[in-house]
Amino acid sequence: MLKSHQDAHGHAFMDFLRGKGGYEIVERDDGYFDIAGGPRLYFSEYKNWEKHEKMVMKYVRGKVLDIGCGAGRHALYLQNKGFDVMGIDISPLAIKVCKLRGLKKAKVLSITQVNSKLGKFDTILMLGNNFGLFANPKRAKWLLRKFYKITTDKGRIIAETRDPYKTDNPDHIAYHKWNIKRGRMPGQVRIRIRYKKYVTPWFDYLFVSKEEMEEILKGTGWKPVKFIDRRTGLYIAIIEKQ
Repeated sequence: MLKSHQDAHGHAFMDFLRGKGGYEIVERDDGYFDIAGGPRLYFSEYKNWEKHEKMVMKYVRGKVLDIGCGAGRHALYLQNKGFDVMGIDISPLAIKVCKLRGLKKAKVLSITQVNSKLGKFDTILMLGNNFGLFANPKRAKWLLRKFYKITTDKGRIIAETRDPYKTDNPDHIAYHKWNIKRGRMPGQVRIRIRYKKYVTPWFDYLFVSKEEMEEILKGTGWKPVKFIDRRTGLYIAIIEKQ
């Protein structure tokens, strides 16, 4: 798990919870920097969510596992609606924030540590671009097979990502080409998050087109049954067992 000096997200969340603001800077391995949405987004209430996020809530059913739960906005909403929800995150401070905000079930756990000891789930949430946590196609297929085993017969994955090709930013286009030269998927970014003096380790985060997602899902027991689009290339996939 992340040590305190690595927990950039967690420190930003805790500062925001205490009324001290917060931000997050994304650094990519080609030297590109960007300022992300910041903690305010992770604390947003349902009434302020994007339309596509509100829409997918109707696809949630049964017992829920929220992977990469952040400050707990989706998990808390569902818990308040009567769902049995468990949130997991690699950030110890993020999980502490979730508990302080009232989430009953929250664990410090990475996506690779998900196993049958957590129980059996009907819905796995990977919102907030968290399809990216699969990191690369090989790990994605391995994890999807694990998810198959820890979900019920009517198991469902609700995952958000961004089509990396829907951009006209020359820095992003150049990065796609560099990735291909390195034998990586164009949308397989290597990044780390900075906040004040806190910096996460480098990690891979995977953005895929719908066609690439369908290819990754092949042979895992899962298939996309619906795509919910948002402008700017973001979309949410409703993924069910075959």
